[in-house]
Amino acid sequence: MIPFIKNSIQNIYSASSIVLLAVCVFMYSCTANKPEEIHEISNREELPTLMYRNLESVITDSGRVERRLLTPELKHFTYPKEEARMEFPEGLNFITYKPNGVVRGQIKCKHAIYHEKEDLWELNNDVEAVSEKNEILNTEQLFWDMKKEIIYSDKFVKITSEDDVIMGVGFDSDQNMDNWEIRDVSGEMEFEDDGSN
Repeated sequence: MIPFIKNSIQNIYSASSIVLLAVCVFMYSCTANKPEEIHEISNREELPTLMYRNLESVITDSGRVERRLLTPELKHFTYPKEEARMEFPEGLNFITYKPNGVVRGQIKCKHAIYHEKEDLWELNNDVEAVSEKNEILNTEQLFWDMKKEIIYSDKFVKITSEDDVIMGVGFDSDQNMDNWEIRDVSGEMEFEDDGSN
């Protein structure tokens, strides 16, 4: 019994010595983390929960495609919950379709954020929206409130139709651009029909 206990104690001392030696070597070989590295690891709220590359999302109804979203990159942030959002740092292309499969409208931009709580899209940088009537809206920022089914902007906008181009600052419309208004019109150009068509 005694030799067994003695061997066990020696084994414990040997194991403890090895562990202590390993800790000393580990501590000696470690370097201090830089503050920015610690911040990057500790601030997890700034990291996306999910990331997708080259995403194509299709929404259908009874087998018919209603909407299609294409983006090179999507980052989904879920913390903090009240600020949950999806970011599209390389832009997106959002297309809606009529029941017969013909394109109803399209919005594209070079950067976008979808704010989940507000059900609000924030589209930035070279925004272009094309309506069913083939009217083209160009601006640098456009908001799409999906709850209220409206789109609006406080920035400079240009709307091009078959007959004219209207420019101004500030824009309000229903989400289909059937009824729109430029708040402060700064210019308008009409195209004359030369009769060649």
